Amino acid sequence: MSRLYLALLLLVIVPAAHASVIPEPPEINARAHLLVDATSGRVLSEHLADEPMPPASLTKIMTSYVLSYELAQGTIKNSDLVDVSRRAWAKNFPGSSLMWIEVDTQVTVEDLHRGIVISSGNDASVAIAEHLAGSEQEFAEVMNKHAESLGMTGSHFVNSHGLPHEDQYMTARDLAILAKALITRFPEQYSIYSEKEFTYNNITQANRNKLLWRDDSVDGLKTGHTSDAGYCLVASGQRDDMRLISVVMGTPTLQSRTREAQKLLSYGFRYFDTHRIFQAGEAVTPARVWEGEEEQVALGIDEDLFLTIPKGKHDALEYDMLVDDELLAPIRTGQVYGRLAVKLDGKILAERSLVALGDIAQAGIFARLLDAAKRRLHGLLGD
Repeated sequence: MSRLYLALLLLVIVPAAHASVIPEPPEINARAHLLVDATSGRVLSEHLADEPMPPASLTKIMTSYVLSYELAQGTIKNSDLVDVSRRAWAKNFPGSSLMWIEVDTQVTVEDLHRGIVISSGNDASVAIAEHLAGSEQEFAEVMNKHAESLGMTGSHFVNSHGLPHEDQYMTARDLAILAKALITRFPEQYSIYSEKEFTYNNITQANRNKLLWRDDSVDGLKTGHTSDAGYCLVASGQRDDMRLISVVMGTPTLQSRTREAQKLLSYGFRYFDTHRIFQAGEAVTPARVWEGEEEQVALGIDEDLFLTIPKGKHDALEYDMLVDDELLAPIRTGQVYGRLAVKLDGKILAERSLVALGDIAQAGIFARLLDAAKRRLHGLLGD
């Protein structure tokens, strides 16, 4: 099928004095790291982001995700009481992070969730695992199924808390995928991650994510530490309409995980913006329709298109479209009739199919014959 190449000449020449200057990402003192825009998916910095590593208490983000999923499904409620077994007893985890729950007591699901997220309680994690799946082993299988459904190809779980095990690992990229899913799918439960302290059993514990005190844009997520994993932090912050997720794994000190995560977030927010370029269902271009009851159909995209680009570069974007030159009625909503490419400085940033935004029925026989003659004449004369 022949095609008609259309170019939208929307390129605005920006004076060199005002051109964006984007430095290289900062050096990060961690075994692995990742900085990604949660909306557009653009990765702004990464190192060994697909290398499986011990996740320590970052595991609890998945424990929290599974719990949030069950709450959303209505299979449990925050007010439900959970029996604390001997396996979940705080005394089983000496020297580790705890909520300090007592054996043979009952604790609400809501309190246990805060104990997992804010206190980073290994005991709370086991209690929830047993409540949801009967045993921690069965709960780990549930965790793995959720990981698979989210596309977390570099992760595997054998426990709910993250204490060392050779078969328990996660990648920085998977942690960013998980963080985004938690933030976007369960915002009510995600709000727990911004709480700075939690009191249970007359013991008040502060959230270990120190960025909550240092950066007003940060509203989560979770820290982790073991001797094998080093000091780890998954952090997310939002400024205006831009949300970033940073992951640092294997930093050398408690202070360095906060510092390195802040460096990544500051870099992303300082030098980049995220824009919605086109909205789903928004008309991008009209196209000629032959032998239809109407002569034109609006073409657009079927999902919102977000791009993360250097600050000040929005007006320098170029939009190229390749549209079929012979659209014959009937036209059906959602049918593909072309391709959109968005470019910056000659580089393609995104490509999307152009689809019909409405139906156009076939015209009557006489109108079709007339249009067929016009189409032949159009083909002979060209553009």
